[in-house]
Amino acid sequence: MTEQTLTPPLITPLENGNGILEEARCAHEKYLIKQQEDDLEKAISCYVDAIKNNPSLPEAYYRLASLLLIKGQISVEGALEQCKTAISLEPNNPNAHIYTGYFQCLNGNLTEAEKEFSLAISRSGQNSARPRLFLSKVLLNRIRSNQSNVKDIVKFLYYFLSGSMMIMWDCPSLKMFYKFLANDFSVFSYKTLGETFEKMRLFPSALNAYSKGLEKTSQGNLFYQKMGDLSLECNDIDSCRECYKRAYEVNPTNREILIKLATINQTYFPDDVDTTIDYYNSLLEFGQDLDKIYYELGHLYLAKSDKVHAVSAFKLAEEINPENPYYNNSLAYAYVKAELYDDAIEYYQRAIKINPDAEWTSIVCHALGAIYSEIKENYEAAEATFNAGMILDPKNVDIQLSLGDLFMTQNDIDRAIKTYCDAISVDPLNYLTYAKTGLALWEKDYLEESIVAFHKSIELNADFEISQNNLGVVYLDGMGDPKESIQYFQNAININPNYTLAYFNIARAYQAIDDKSHAAEYYQMTLDLNKITEELDEKDIRKRLFELFE
Repeated sequence: MTEQTLTPPLITPLENGNGILEEARCAHEKYLIKQQEDDLEKAISCYVDAIKNNPSLPEAYYRLASLLLIKGQISVEGALEQCKTAISLEPNNPNAHIYTGYFQCLNGNLTEAEKEFSLAISRSGQNSARPRLFLSKVLLNRIRSNQSNVKDIVKFLYYFLSGSMMIMWDCPSLKMFYKFLANDFSVFSYKTLGETFEKMRLFPSALNAYSKGLEKTSQGNLFYQKMGDLSLECNDIDSCRECYKRAYEVNPTNREILIKLATINQTYFPDDVDTTIDYYNSLLEFGQDLDKIYYELGHLYLAKSDKVHAVSAFKLAEEINPENPYYNNSLAYAYVKAELYDDAIEYYQRAIKINPDAEWTSIVCHALGAIYSEIKENYEAAEATFNAGMILDPKNVDIQLSLGDLFMTQNDIDRAIKTYCDAISVDPLNYLTYAKTGLALWEKDYLEESIVAFHKSIELNADFEISQNNLGVVYLDGMGDPKESIQYFQNAININPNYTLAYFNIARAYQAIDDKSHAAEYYQMTLDLNKITEELDEKDIRKRLFELFE
């Protein structure tokens, strides 16, 4: 009878986890040298697969723990639990004890760390350079904290000197050191070459050097950033953003590149608000400069007309730094947009009280005075606030004009004229000051003076349709010269084809010179436009139109 020989099935390296572990080691090593996020992810994935294939591999546990800790996916306590598993599988594994000691240091337990490094030394033989140096660092920390004695100092010197000498026999450390050195030299060479070309203003050559550095070293985080900086200097914004994006993809933990990416997107791509918001939200995860980030987010939400989130963002910034006047001012503005005027007044007042700069604070006074005047109709408070702003910055023409408008609202024409004239003395080339002065003079029946003011306004800005229209009104209704007025109404219409009041006025002018055809035409245009703008009384327009044919 022929016997059949039973042979155990062949177990390939991948099947027992060793092949996957080797792949994980390579990715881990690449990550330590190049700091590429892809290598980190690959190493984690391979370590997990190695454990799944062979749960008895101690190395996979403590190495995986270190990488998961870098990713922030486990705590130090979780990493120590992984090391306990590795030690239970192989109690004499020196690396398991080294990693355990390292994690104990991170946990602030130096006594336990010292024990683990001592165990690693006893189990490493002549390759104990690393645990000796780690142990010397623990002892040095104890010495620095004034919790040591002479024995600790002697032990520190012993382990530091012996570790430094024995490193020459530590083959794994020497191999890694050589790889670090070779990669660093290559990175240094291409980086230096590129920077030299940049200083010589040879930008294409610099870009080529960085590109080759990227190709030879795969140091994407560095070279993409250098290429992005160079593209920005050359004003190639699209290439700059693309390079920064790639640098961020390579290393999402690089806060500096994320700041650059957010700033470029916010500055040069204002329509891409959602992406910029995502970048700033990612920056929040770093936990640094949170108030500044919330401040930027507030402005981005305002750009989206998202009033609720804008208020929330500015409020968070203000809560972190309540003495920052700009945060208070922006929060007040967001409240105005949300029509929460009492809250806006409170934070405008806070910003004014802090007063970092007289000129800036004058602008804030202007905004607060506008709320008192236009929303609250508290004219006394508005006048006081405007005056305070003018004291802070006597050259602020805008606040002077608003004060003049306030007097016009109260029918205090004389004070309005004086205020507008004061504004002219501050800025004699401001067309708006003459336009407002002309209107106030018209209200006082100072016709000649009003005409001079409107002509000056038009001389400074011929495209300001309101001055064109108002000058026409003075000629039509004040001077009784409808023929002279027509050209100014027509100018206003040419500048702004949707200016309903100008159509109405030119119709009146043609009616005054008995040109019924043109008058009817413009009254009809006025009716059509008024259905959209709703500026005038439709009954009055129709009445005037019908009167033409009675």
